[in-house]
Amino acid sequence: MSTKQDMINKLCKLLLEIGALQMSSGANTSRIRMTVMRIANSYGYNAELLITHRALMLTLYDEEKDYFFSRLKRTSPHGANFRIVSGISRMSWQIVDEKWDLDHIQQEVDRLKALPHYPRLVILLMVGLAGASFCRLFGGSFIDMLITFSATFAGLFVRQEAVKKGFNPYLCIFFGALVSSLIAGASVKLQLGTHPDFAFATSVLYLIPGIPLINSLSDLLDGNLMNGIVRGMFGLIIAFAIAIGLLCAILIYNI
Repeated sequence: MSTKQDMINKLCKLLLEIGALQMSSGANTSRIRMTVMRIANSYGYNAELLITHRALMLTLYDEEKDYFFSRLKRTSPHGANFRIVSGISRMSWQIVDEKWDLDHIQQEVDRLKALPHYPRLVILLMVGLAGASFCRLFGGSFIDMLITFSATFAGLFVRQEAVKKGFNPYLCIFFGALVSSLIAGASVKLQLGTHPDFAFATSVLYLIPGIPLINSLSDLLDGNLMNGIVRGMFGLIIAFAIAIGLLCAILIYNI
């Protein structure tokens, strides 16, 4: 019996780790619930999962033996890592088809967690190019694009540094928006480029909380009202931090 309990304990811990990893990587509530239940069912257990923005609570139970086991786990700060989301989804189907044991699952989870991120310089360059591309779509000239690239690059760098220093995540957004808008706002003040206002408007688009807002709508449509509202508020607070950063630059330059 103790061996059986140890197995359920380990499975419950693994499922919570998988769910928390999905939550912190940008998965919506329905995907997390389906993945966890799929794996639990493949081992012959029914699962009840309570998902909140900051914690997961899982109960596994066996109807035949009238035995259940519950466990709680806090989730880490949320971000976006679709390599992990897609990797866990593929893993869950492999578990069902190939009957993986728990050690195999743990090894795959550890491998997914250890996947390297893109180099920091590559991220800064690509995000800067994305900002310049948005400026071009708005009708900006080459000089406007160059200003937007510089503002986006510098703002993202400052935001990353603020995150490393352990600042509040909303303050990190504010710092990034302020730096980007100060650089782009200088072009409006000095009338550099053809449409400096386009550079100013697009310099903070990299901070727009697309994933929280999309997940918020998805959760609301799926009936996960609590998580949908929380994620929606999270996105709105980020948008407010961006707006405050822009406002500070406008007041500083009086533009």
